[in-house]
Amino acid sequence: MPGERLELSRSCEHWILSPTRLPIPPSGQGFLYILKHVRYYSIISIYNQGVATARKKSLKSKAMAKIISFINQKGGVGKTTSSVNTASYLADMGKFVLLVDLDPQGNASSGLGIDPRRVENSLYSTMIGGGEVRDAIVGTNIDGFHVIPATADLAGANIELVDVENREFRLYDVLRTVRMDYDYIIIDSPPSLGVLTINGLVASDELIIPVQAEYYALEGLGQLLETIDLVQNNLQPNLSIMGAVITLYDRRNRLARQVVREMRQHFPGRVFDSVIPRSVRLAEAPSFGQSISMFDNLNKGAKAYKSLAKEIIALEQ
Repeated sequence: MPGERLELSRSCEHWILSPTRLPIPPSGQGFLYILKHVRYYSIISIYNQGVATARKKSLKSKAMAKIISFINQKGGVGKTTSSVNTASYLADMGKFVLLVDLDPQGNASSGLGIDPRRVENSLYSTMIGGGEVRDAIVGTNIDGFHVIPATADLAGANIELVDVENREFRLYDVLRTVRMDYDYIIIDSPPSLGVLTINGLVASDELIIPVQAEYYALEGLGQLLETIDLVQNNLQPNLSIMGAVITLYDRRNRLARQVVREMRQHFPGRVFDSVIPRSVRLAEAPSFGQSISMFDNLNKGAKAYKSLAKEIIALEQ
């Protein structure tokens, strides 16, 4: 994790992290996690500088984070809501998660209580200004869940990157420096197919496509798939589609039920079982600067996003 140092009090061939969870310390103070071995206990002292937090995790060699973009060039399909709440539930399940707000509107940032006007270092300062990415990482009220916020400056990136060499790889280069610090990096892409979105595609391993349960949402899907195909053939051959997730679903609506049937028929095995319902509580949560897991964990929308997070983890196993 950023700013984290590990000091083992003694060597051991095989360590197992106990379920003990201790309070997060104030910035700059160390605290202890008990590590249980087969025959004895030992202690690791984790010195936290305020950015990183200690969570239940194996001390075996870390794999690189899975980078997942939530993408759809159509606005209003629940993309930001899905990015924020899926990321929060992945963190609730013990994963280290970094949410990257790639949308100049900064809705993912403000929806987690981050005021863009008070952000000193943002995604813009790292992608365009060349700043240190760890300086832009902000903590949230969920343990293990961090954000790189967006500010309005990011809107100028489409123009500023026009003449920049390898402009499609700017985000890729930024995230590569922190990829070993997390289990998942979630990218909230802007509702367009511009330079920023292409950067998100190139930086990603897999994509999740939120699809609103309405007719017009299906019309734009073809164009998006063509863009993904171009990126795969020319910039990121390892990019793949993890799946589509149905959002804003109202089971009382016959058209919504038909859209779900058509999606599952035309994209077998590529549509998540979890279906995100329309929910007033999902819409209210950002105004309180909270994810749905913190705002109303018993809401039907919360349960749907928790189920989606479980599906994502299951695909990795």
